[in-house]
Formats: sequence, structure tokens, C-alpha cells
Amino acid sequence: MDSPFVIGVAGGTGSGKTTVTDRVIATVGAARVSVLAQDCYYRSQPDVPPDVRRRVNYDHPDAFDWELLLEHLDVLRKGEDVRAPIYDFTLHDRSPDSQLVVAAPIVVVEGILALYDPALRDRMHLKVFVDTDADVRFIRRLERDVRERGRSSESVIEQYLTWVRPMHLQFVEPSKRYADVIIPHGGRNEPALDMLAARIRAL
Repeated sequence: MDSPFVIGVAGGTGSGKTTVTDRVIATVGAARVSVLAQDCYYRSQPDVPPDVRRRVNYDHPDAFDWELLLEHLDVLRKGEDVRAPIYDFTLHDRSPDSQLVVAAPIVVVEGILALYDPALRDRMHLKVFVDTDADVRFIRRLERDVRERGRSSESVIEQYLTWVRPMHLQFVEPSKRYADVIIPHGGRNEPALDMLAARIRAL
């Protein structure tokens, strides 16, 4: 297989990155897309007490295992499958299980800081930033974390004000300058998603 076409999809928490990734998959077919979700690549911390893990700043670049993410992307670029980690957000640590990511002609790297690291950007052919209003993103995160990650509303609000918002302004928002395509209004911007799909088909 020729070296795959790598797409980076970045944006703030709850911006609609998964919706954009799903549109890429719908455009070319699931069998032709490999997805590396940055959320799976938080650093393993089994020796850190649970109460300390809960207080880690997971929106800072240092929270991610960049080396492993780059290694797995390079393996996929060679046309080989990888076993991606699974992160347990209820325990704030990696699960002992892993998930198979099958090599495909298109690789999507999706995450809040997908456009942050220069080495990662250098491997991308198309860089997308999903731009959504802060209030919409916060509501989506609140609903998701309570529903899927077993968090209380109070803990989500505290985390957002303490870490998420400051890190977004410091690291996520500035990475927008590296984007080839900016999608305003997130995953609900159908005209922008249609344009992205058309560009992917052309490429």
C-alpha cells in the first residue's frame, strides 16, 4: 500500500471533532480510514494514587504520550496495523486492554491538540480545525462527562474552569493557525462538511 493520506482534526473539547471524523469515514468508507484518537494516548500512570490522578491537568500537552502516538502513526504509514491503548476515564488511567487499528489509505488523527506538535503536523497532508463557540462546547462536555464518564456536574464545572478553559486558550486555540481548513460552528456546519468531503474525494 502507498503511504496513506494523513488528516489531522483538532479543536476544543466538544467542538465536533468526532462528527467531522465520521463525515470523513462516510465519504470514503470505513474500510479506507484508520482513526487514531488522541484521547487514547494519555500517559499511563498506574503508580499514581487515584486521588492524585483525578487532579491531573489532562488538557496540557504534557498529559499525552506523544512518543507512542507518533510511533503508531508511523507504523500505520508503513501499511501495518497497530494496537492502540484504551483509556479508562472513570479510573483516569489506561485500561489493560487495547484496540486494533487496521492500516488504511487514510489516517485521521483526532484530538484537542492534534495540530499542536510540530512532528505530528509534519506527517499530515491535511490539517483541519473545528471551531465552535465556547458555551456550546462546554454544554456538550458537561453532558458527555456526566453521561459517559461518571462525573458529577460540579466536578465537570470545576475542571472546566480550572484546566479546560485556560488550556484551550493557551494551547488549543493557537494551534488553529496551522490549519489548512477551519470549520466554524463545528459538526453542524453542513456546507463546510460537504466542502471538506469534496476536497477529500478530490485528493
